[in-house]
Amino acid sequence: MNVIVCLKQVPDTETQIKIAPDGKSIVTDDIKWVMNPYDEYGVEEALRLKEKFGGEVTVVSLGPKRVTESIRTALAMGADKGILISDDALEGSDSLATAKALAAAIKDLDYDLIFTGQRGVDDDMGVVGASLAEFLDVPQFSVIVKVEVAEDGKSVKAHRPVEGQVLVVESSLPALITTQKGLNEPRYATLPGIMKAKKKPFEEKTLADLGLDPAKVGEGGRKVKILELTPPPKRGEGKIIEGETPQEKAAELAKLLHEEAKVF
Repeated sequence: MNVIVCLKQVPDTETQIKIAPDGKSIVTDDIKWVMNPYDEYGVEEALRLKEKFGGEVTVVSLGPKRVTESIRTALAMGADKGILISDDALEGSDSLATAKALAAAIKDLDYDLIFTGQRGVDDDMGVVGASLAEFLDVPQFSVIVKVEVAEDGKSVKAHRPVEGQVLVVESSLPALITTQKGLNEPRYATLPGIMKAKKKPFEEKTLADLGLDPAKVGEGGRKVKILELTPPPKRGEGKIIEGETPQEKAAELAKLLHEEAKVF
């Protein structure tokens, strides 16, 4: 079974994000870049399917040269091949342009399943997976917490939580699945895996290689325009509820919620 995993490199969730002087982007100096956490679940699930059915896992990503590090991390975990779409014209691309570029790189590959994270923790759009499936004309399951591939490798059942229940959907392959927390527990890259990753096949592609028009990607090709980035409002100081007994504290809390917070 051949599986493709699309991953995105994002700022570490512990990184302090600062808005750039232009008010429309972030300051990238000193940011620690990591693999999008939701994409890690896709890498892990692909590796488990490879261990069960055989085949190959190919990781595809888009971005500047630094994204190579995140692809190498996936290779160190056990993926077999890496593809990076890197072109200066892609800078500032929105989700739709990203999906178009990924589709162009994937369409001629041999695959049974494609995994993407259900969203990126930076832009938080959740659009690339569905758009990619549309461009490739394959079924898509979103926010999946369990994947069951049939023993003959020709169909898949995907479990999606909905309103306290679980929706189970089935499709023939190939298909695309967006992964969610709870699907699995991603493995760590081992030292032998890190050493092997340096020798695994890795390919870089430009827009010209993919036959894409630079005018339809990047800032000029965006369908969604960023008008302004603003930090969240500062939180007010906390307040300690005074009182000799739990009953007194509860009464004081209720009073403050009513008179100051205007909650009720």
